[in-house]
Amino acid sequence: MKKALLALAIGGFGIGMTEFVIMGILPEVAEALSITIPEAGHFISAYALGVVVGAPLLTVFGNKWPPHKVLLGLMVWFTIFNTLSAFSNSYMLLLISRFLSGLPHGAFFGIGAVVAGKLAKPGKDAQAIAIMFTGLTVANVIGVPLGTWLGQNFEWGVAFLAVGVVGIFAVLSVKFWMPELPKNESNGFKKDIKVLKKPELWMIILLTTIGTGGFFAWYSYIAPLITDVAGHDDNIVSYAMILAGLGMVAGNFLGAKLAEMFKPINAVIIALVLMVIALLSNTFLAYDQIGVLVMTFILPLIAFCIATPIQMAVINSAKGSEMLGSSLNQSAFNMGNASGAYLAGLPIAYGYGIVSAQYIGAAMAGIGIFIGLGVIMIRRQQTAKLELSNT
Repeated sequence: MKKALLALAIGGFGIGMTEFVIMGILPEVAEALSITIPEAGHFISAYALGVVVGAPLLTVFGNKWPPHKVLLGLMVWFTIFNTLSAFSNSYMLLLISRFLSGLPHGAFFGIGAVVAGKLAKPGKDAQAIAIMFTGLTVANVIGVPLGTWLGQNFEWGVAFLAVGVVGIFAVLSVKFWMPELPKNESNGFKKDIKVLKKPELWMIILLTTIGTGGFFAWYSYIAPLITDVAGHDDNIVSYAMILAGLGMVAGNFLGAKLAEMFKPINAVIIALVLMVIALLSNTFLAYDQIGVLVMTFILPLIAFCIATPIQMAVINSAKGSEMLGSSLNQSAFNMGNASGAYLAGLPIAYGYGIVSAQYIGAAMAGIGIFIGLGVIMIRRQQTAKLELSNT
């Protein structure tokens, strides 16, 4: 089991690296392809769109085969198109390769979360899922800074070649360490689609989109917050990103503990309450050079307390089609990324300053709390109806 979970973590490391390294080498990519920085930003959006599209489609398609074979195929796909990204010499080629690179992201994490839970000992499924997500968080501490350094000091494509190397390790680890698993019991598109009729599932997906969007409202503008608001030098940003990555790692394991102590949806609500408090506190602390760095660790810690519990909540809600529900939640994370960055950018564009993004983030996290409470109410109503029917 440990080797199998390590294989999932290595895959998560590669995915985390490719998703975020483009942000660190955006100027180099723009210069090499003779495009503007905003145009280079389309490569980030193309990857996110690939995640949103690929998560449900590849998961449903992958139900025809056992999970270990699907995970292997997803990592082969990931390795091929990330390597091709390194050799894309035009805007259109890189845009297409980034979209194709993003397709396996959501399906890998979605299927991997279900597999991790099945491989775990009874009562330890939260820890198993957290180990898989460790790869994603550690990528922000090691992989992304390394890839950024390679892309800045050599050619930008070297960063994606490094991702391709990680992909090869992921393919080999899944091939040799992942045990043979039985085919998914859903066995059919029609049966999978039925789960989409459950209001509770859509509420949790909406919770992921809006609630985690509160974190991305802050994270998307972390660089100007540190330099323009707190007054740090530009070179501090790279160290702050490592600090944020360490917070993600710590939060990932703390979230697993919360999911074991409380019900998963309750753990999510607790984390969102803490996020609202932290974001509002940051409207004052962001002006202090020490305070802003402290919050750069604390906010990712709180945000990644949500990752494992929300994934477990979706899996519990999508009984019979766990892999599809789990994969859809990965699409929701990326929609939260896009919506948080966009909505937080609106007050900044209207001249209210970088700190105004914290209020948008707190509002999104606050809405997430109410959605979570709505999920609890639906579950109580369902339990009451079941008890009434039994009597």
